[in-house]
Amino acid sequence: MKGIVVLIAAFVGAQVFAAEEKPAARQELKAIVATVENFLGREAAGLPGQVTVEVGRLDDRLALSACAQMQAFFPSGSRAWGQTSVGVRCATPNAWTIYVPARVRVFADYLEAARPLAAGREITAADIVVRQGDLDQLPAGVLTDPGQAVGRKLTNSLRAGAAIRGDAIREPPAVQQGQLVALQVAGPGFRISSEGRTLGKAAEGKLVQVRTASGSVVSGIVRPGPFVEIVR
Repeated sequence: MKGIVVLIAAFVGAQVFAAEEKPAARQELKAIVATVENFLGREAAGLPGQVTVEVGRLDDRLALSACAQMQAFFPSGSRAWGQTSVGVRCATPNAWTIYVPARVRVFADYLEAARPLAAGREITAADIVVRQGDLDQLPAGVLTDPGQAVGRKLTNSLRAGAAIRGDAIREPPAVQQGQLVALQVAGPGFRISSEGRTLGKAAEGKLVQVRTASGSVVSGIVRPGPFVEIVR
C-alpha cells in the first residue's frame, strides 16, 4: 500500500511540474506588425500626398509572451515619416518592449525653381515648377504648394531645378512701418483693445514694436487682420 501511495504522489508531482513548465502562449508577430502599421498610419494622416508604410521584417525566432493589449510609441528622436523606429510595449500579463524599424514614404507635390533665381527676387508662378517625389529624399522644409512661394522674396539665389525650401523665402510684411494697428492684450477673464503705430515692418507671426497713443512702446506678435497681440 505504501508503494502505491508513493507512486500516486510521484505521478501527481509530475503532473504539477508539467503544468508549471508548460510554455506560455507566444505573441503572434503579425499582430505586432499590424500595431506598428496602424500607429504609423494615424501619425502620418496629416502629411500631404500619398503615404505608404513599410514595416521591417521581424525575426521568426522572436519569442514574446502573448499580450492582452499592445501600445505603440515613438522612441526619442523618431519621426512620423522617412526611416524611423516604432516601439511596441506590453504591460500585461508579462511586460516586454521591442523596437521595430519602419519606413514611411510620402509621395507628394513639391516646388522646384524653373530657372536660375537671384536672391531678393519676388517669386512668380512662372519661376516655379511642380514636381512629384518622395519627400524623404528631398531637403527638409521643401515647399509643397505654389501658394507658399508666389509673392515671396528669395533670401538666397537658386539654381534651375533646385527644390525650394521654406528657409529660402521671406514672408511679405503684414504690417508696414508707421501703420496704424489695433492692439490687443488678453488674460483670464479680460481683453483690452487700443491702437498704436508700428515702429517697423513685420510678417505675420513675427514680433514688432508699437508706439501707443500715450507714447509708450510695447512689443507684440502680428496676427491675422492684421492686429498686434501684446506680449506681456
